[in-house]
Parts: sequence; C-alpha cells; structure tokens
Amino acid sequence: MTKRVLFLINPVSGIGKQKSVERCIETDLDHNKLSVDISYTQYKGHARELAGQAVGNYDVVVAVGGDGTVNEVASKLVGTETALAIVPAGSGNGLARYMQIPMRMNKAVQCLNSFLEKKIDTMKVNQYCSVNVAGIGFDAHISHNFEGKKLRGPLGYLQLITTEFASYKSENYLLKIDGKIYDRKAFLVSFANSSQYGNNIHIAPNALIDDGFIDVSIIHDFAKINAPAMIISLLDKSINKNDKDEVVRAKLIEIEHPTELKAHIDGEPVLLGNKATIQILPLSLKVIVPPKDLLEISILDPIKEIIPNITESLGLDSNWTKKLSEYFNGLYNP
Repeated sequence: MTKRVLFLINPVSGIGKQKSVERCIETDLDHNKLSVDISYTQYKGHARELAGQAVGNYDVVVAVGGDGTVNEVASKLVGTETALAIVPAGSGNGLARYMQIPMRMNKAVQCLNSFLEKKIDTMKVNQYCSVNVAGIGFDAHISHNFEGKKLRGPLGYLQLITTEFASYKSENYLLKIDGKIYDRKAFLVSFANSSQYGNNIHIAPNALIDDGFIDVSIIHDFAKINAPAMIISLLDKSINKNDKDEVVRAKLIEIEHPTELKAHIDGEPVLLGNKATIQILPLSLKVIVPPKDLLEISILDPIKEIIPNITESLGLDSNWTKKLSEYFNGLYNP
C-alpha cells in the first residue's frame, strides 16, 4: 500500500542544506511505495499549521529544517497516527543526531523507503510541546539572544556564548520534582527527553527518549575558571559525573519564580510566566527511524572546524586545542 508523505521545507533554516532536498526527493525515494507532496513554509509557525492540516491526510510529515521546524511539526502530530520524519538542515539537529538520522540530505531522505516507525516520549511545557530538550537559565538566555542573529550555525552560538558567559549570573530556582522540593542556585536547569542539545553536546548522557522519564539536569553555580572542564564534559558525555551536575529522573516538574521565566523549547525562545509545569507524555509520537544500514555512526561534528575559536575565546593554550581536537578526530563518539 502506497504511503502518503508530505515534505514541509523551511527555506531559511540553519545553513542552507535544505536547498537540495527536491533533487533528493526525486532521485532517492522509492516512488512505487511513496506518494509525495511538497510545501514550503512561509513564516514562523507555518509548519505547525501545515502539519495540523496533514493529520489524517498523510501517513508521515517530513520536517526539513532545524530543531525549530521539527518542533513545530511534531507538536501537531503528538497523539495522532501520523508519523514524524526528519531531514536535518539546521544548526544543531539535536533530535536527529540523537536518533542517528543521517546528516547527509540524500541518506536522510532514503530512510523513508524503509518506513520503520518508533514511538517516542514527548514533553509538555505549560502550553508548549518539546520533543528534545527544554530549559531555563543560561541556555535559555542564549536562545533568547540568538534569535534574529545574522550569523547562524555553531559559530554563531559560540560567538554569543563567549560574549555572554562572563557576565551571566546564576539564579535561584524553586523546583518541585515529583512532589519533592529542590531549592537550588543554578547556572541552568535542563529538561531532557533526549541526551543532547544538538551538535553532539550532551547535557543528559543517560537520557532515553522512550523510557517515560524526563532527565532533569541542574547545573549548580560554578566558578568561571572551571568552564573549560565543563565544556569537555559536555562533549565526552561525562557531565553527569561532574559534582556541579545534579540529575533527577522525573515525570512531573513544577517551577515557581519571582520573575518571568525565560525558557527555550528545543532551542526556541519562549516566556513561561512565573510558573511552569513540565510533564512527560510517554510514547506519544511516532517517528520514522533509519534502518541499520543508514544509521549515522560517523563523526562529522560541526564544532571540529571551530576549535581554534573555542580555545582562543576562552583564553586556552595549545594543549587544550589539542585535547579538544582529539575528541573530534575519532576519540569521541556521539
């Protein structure tokens, strides 16, 4: 039976990879199995509208773009029989990297031919849907300041992080996690469905996307001199072993804050008001996953190209440059 597929393409996401997708659709899909339609998004929120209209009319909606596009599409597919597929074309591609979806456009498109479905958890953050990682604190601060920046991709994030890091001050957060109170001064608090933000930067290395739990990662206030070690631990998936990281697995988190909570949902900036509720929605979304022969196992980490910028911005010597390079030349596995 022919599967009905709708491609939703964000023409302005990330670094421009999506421009070649129509050619891949023509050459890399099995058109005997798949009936394809293509739509281009025209404004923020348009992918969400189109995905909502697709429910019941298509078997799968393909998000061609970055984490924001994936989130928009997924938010309308949660709890339905219509599956999400991802052709990563963004800056971070967090969920795609976690699920080992190929970063090469043609290979990602080819995953649709096998039509392997997997159910994954999603999170509800107040009125918002999150499929990957949400958070408050420094990562949310960066998300809000990154919006509208001309320089996109990992280098844009790095530039902003190095600019904002020195002056950012940790805040006190009152968290109620599965009924237990946590009063913490934190640099950031992440709510992780998958293990990583994107670009193989792992904030919750043990997070599983289908276990019915949120991994709450509380990064306590730390001395700025320890920043290089923190960066390394995010890259080699050892952040959970750092004594400044407190991890709690939970189903329900409630937050109260004296001022409005700036947050990010899958990297997109949002405002949550003075109260926030984060809850897990177990196995609520169908996702197309790669067959074994298309799993992304090579390391094409976009950060590798900007290691000199990282070390220079943080005032590190050549030994740190060498150490970072080792992770991205084969010693570090996503």
